[in-house]
Amino acid sequence: MKLSTDRILTTHVGSLPRPPELLTLLEARETGREFDQPAFETRLATSVHEIVAKQVAAGIDSVCDGELGKISYTAYIRHRFSGIGSFRGDDNDKPPQTAAHRDLLDHPDYMQRLNETRRISWFSREAVPCCTGPVTYSDPRPLETDLKNLAAACAAAKPVEAFMNAASPGVLTKFVPDLYYQDEDAYVEALANALKVEYEEIVKAGFILQIDAPDRGSARHNQYQHLTDDEFLRIAERNIAAVNHATANIPPEMMRMHLCWGNYEGPHTHDIPLAKTFDTCMRARPAGLSFEAANPRHAHEWEDLRSKKIPDDKILIPGVIDSTTNFVEHPRLIAQRICHYADIVGRERVIAGADCGFATFAFVNNAVAPSVVWVKLSALAEGARVASARLGLTTQLSLASARLWARRCSARQRGASCRPAGGEMQRKSCFLAPKAMAA
Repeated sequence: MKLSTDRILTTHVGSLPRPPELLTLLEARETGREFDQPAFETRLATSVHEIVAKQVAAGIDSVCDGELGKISYTAYIRHRFSGIGSFRGDDNDKPPQTAAHRDLLDHPDYMQRLNETRRISWFSREAVPCCTGPVTYSDPRPLETDLKNLAAACAAAKPVEAFMNAASPGVLTKFVPDLYYQDEDAYVEALANALKVEYEEIVKAGFILQIDAPDRGSARHNQYQHLTDDEFLRIAERNIAAVNHATANIPPEMMRMHLCWGNYEGPHTHDIPLAKTFDTCMRARPAGLSFEAANPRHAHEWEDLRSKKIPDDKILIPGVIDSTTNFVEHPRLIAQRICHYADIVGRERVIAGADCGFATFAFVNNAVAPSVVWVKLSALAEGARVASARLGLTTQLSLASARLWARRCSARQRGASCRPAGGEMQRKSCFLAPKAMAA
């Protein structure tokens, strides 16, 4: 990951509003209707080019393809993995019930309102994906298309850096139910082995890998709500071990992991506290941790991290704008949130992010209007500039980070920036040389 000693860098979580024309083609593909594959590929490439340029124009440093070619951050594997079939929803073929959010079960009146608001869903338009056979990574073409499109868009827009999303093994156990292995541990192991292929190809292409892992947070109050916290943390440890296995060949500084408690507006009264799952997350190999920090149920938790032992090589990517409301945060509020975390680990180890994606599922009426999304991202960039000024451009590196930088520079150079105009990937240290070392 690109870091800076001069200013606070910005990023977001991944999904961004899909253009209506692209949505129409996606819907045709997912529902099995007559589908023009060349037209889809052309429209997708154009859309990625446009959305990367819009991110750069909004002031976002680490950009992505907006997950434009995916129906969601989990169900996309149906086009890449063998062993993934579909429920058709008739009386003889129904998916197993996955647990609803516990906080919404407490408030059925609100759940009804939320379901009415977000009624249009790919779950109702198309069969639920499920595991029906041995899982392997069988079709690399969709990933190759995504990598090609993002590389071309970066060559044109020249962002500071680019990342690409991929699901975690643990989150797929909820969104892609298992009918084959009949053993969750075996299913997670198989998913990790399959995802290993995708993870390595993303990094090989020179992009930062973001592993989307809501199973570290939201799974506690839905999928595993019947467990105690300690029992859930054992599941989380298993899922972290699966991520570490799948990423064993990838340098930690080329990865970040996203944790969230469910990308929806709701009470969130049964969320597991960040402090309880944080130590487990710190055992994951990815250097960066992206997490919700603007969500009103979690915005206070920076206080809890002050007492945590955060490894020197970990980077915090707090969400400083919310992804579920149309309020546009004031840049000064965003700066305040950034500074809380800079005071804990040093400003050079904080990247300003968003709580979650803005278009998690393609066919859901996502909460934030597309035009508001871009104003919020611009406010994020402005808030980062305010925070940078408050923290001072000449602030010296913390002793811990200075030592880390020295160790990294003495080892082989790692990390990557985005593609320059010539299209070649530059390899360089993931840390910028400090202007001054702490005495």
